[in-house]
Amino acid sequence: MKKIVLAAINAKYIHSNLALRYLSRFQDNDKNHTIITREFTINQRLDFILEELYRLQPDVILFSVYIWNVEQFRQLCPLLKKILPDCIIGAGGPEVSYESEAFLRENPSVDFLQRGEGERVFTKLLKHWDSGMPASLSEIGSLTFRQNGRILSTMQEEPLDLALLPFPYEADFSDIQNQILYYESSRGCPYQCGYCLSSVEQGVRFVPLEKVLPDLQRFLDARVPQVKFIDRTFNCRKSHAMAIWKYLHEHDNGVTNFHFEITADIIDQETIDFLKTVRKGLFQFEIGVQSTNPHTIHAINRNVDFEKLSHIVKQIAAGGNIHQHLDLIAGLPQEDYLSFGRSFDDVYHLEPEQLQLGFLKLLKGSMLHRKRAEFAIVSHDTAPYEVMTTHCLPYGDTLRLKYIEEMVETYYNSGKFRNTLAYLVPLYERPFAFYEALAQFWQEKGCQYQYLSKIGLCDVLWDFVQQNKKVDLIRFQWAMKFDIALHEKPRKLPHWLTVGGNGQEYERITAKLVQKYIPSYLEAEKKTLIRNTYLDVFGEEMPKAILLDYGHRDLLGNAEYLVIPMEQVKELQEEEKSRK
Repeated sequence: MKKIVLAAINAKYIHSNLALRYLSRFQDNDKNHTIITREFTINQRLDFILEELYRLQPDVILFSVYIWNVEQFRQLCPLLKKILPDCIIGAGGPEVSYESEAFLRENPSVDFLQRGEGERVFTKLLKHWDSGMPASLSEIGSLTFRQNGRILSTMQEEPLDLALLPFPYEADFSDIQNQILYYESSRGCPYQCGYCLSSVEQGVRFVPLEKVLPDLQRFLDARVPQVKFIDRTFNCRKSHAMAIWKYLHEHDNGVTNFHFEITADIIDQETIDFLKTVRKGLFQFEIGVQSTNPHTIHAINRNVDFEKLSHIVKQIAAGGNIHQHLDLIAGLPQEDYLSFGRSFDDVYHLEPEQLQLGFLKLLKGSMLHRKRAEFAIVSHDTAPYEVMTTHCLPYGDTLRLKYIEEMVETYYNSGKFRNTLAYLVPLYERPFAFYEALAQFWQEKGCQYQYLSKIGLCDVLWDFVQQNKKVDLIRFQWAMKFDIALHEKPRKLPHWLTVGGNGQEYERITAKLVQKYIPSYLEAEKKTLIRNTYLDVFGEEMPKAILLDYGHRDLLGNAEYLVIPMEQVKELQEEEKSRK
């Protein structure tokens, strides 16, 4: 019996790898064979990963390879062969499932590759290594391997019956502390988007609901913070999606959040009406828009009705209970800088909680990879193969969009400047023009070379607005002060933020208001109440008393808050004065 190590190099510590868990647990592989799983991150030194794997003294190492770790994998394998010359090294995952024979030729220290789905292939490999059955690798499908100086590939395995998938985590989730929990209820995608590998697999297969629902109950019983579904288009079959959504709604534990990647323009009114009834924070949706340019949409084989998508996104937003993340991709065919700006404006006006501005990755196996010459797409030679130029987008414009992306991430997607942006952006001709101007200012000031604290980011905005005569600096300060207070007690403020006080004058009456308006703190210790709540008055012409609760936040870290009648605040202050 051989010692098998399943290894992954994740992009971040909080990420986890489903593939390792599926392979080790499929048909009780972990009970019938000696299998060890190890997860690392791309931020760890290569020598550290090498040392950890060497200490295990494996007979076989199988890596899970994606665009974020393939370069580390290429560097690591020759080193492993030097210190473990008899160890068999293999890999699976999207980065080695296409152009597999070329990959083996370029990486002589890798012995074999699993192409596509790996559960059944890996189980057959285990039997081969442990008992010699099947006797030859050529009898196992979906493999590319070396034999007698040649590189051979076997026929592709039939798609797996997804009812056979094991639950990927330990019963108590002890194997995934402080990491994101991933789950899938389907594989494949009904769409043929030219930039995506999911379009390569024909059709969609679903995990039976009689398996999915008990699996989800395990997450609910454990009260895990979040579960991310990795289904490419979760709602492509309404009956499947609704059965899961209704189950989660009916068995809601009040804590767990479920993230889904959906296509919005196929949602009907019945579904919208249901979604408005679920707990705030139970679901969050990721919706791929990618572009609103009809020529681009046609070029990448998408079939999205943006007008209908907009209507549905707005209806979901009106419910106020579901975070929506909308995605755009820069560098797609037929989209130049000006066209992308229009796509940006179209999506920004929908006011999503997050606007993900990404850049085209020219993935091996995708349609755009095959048509890269037709669209003059030039990308990095190494992963993640990000676009540099296209027939419509010169490199200078790509760089401009890079800095706009940084501004969107820093100021919009952080969720820390929502009120400030809500005031500033309408002062510009269009949203894209605001971020364009901010990005140019950012570069001129050399901010890209600095680490900026939150106060530093506030200072950048303050300096930026000095050049716009339309900005009411007092109103800007009030919006900024409220944004700061939403994330933390504003004890330390930027030197230029001079409006209002620091909330100390309301500390004595805060406890009384908390006991009246936030019952969950009735039994709390005084220090807990003080730490988790804050009362202050915001605004000049029509001031509002705001009671913030830092013990309860939304997904972007903003504290929940209540508007307290000013008359009540003044009455309590008078009572305090009379006691003195």
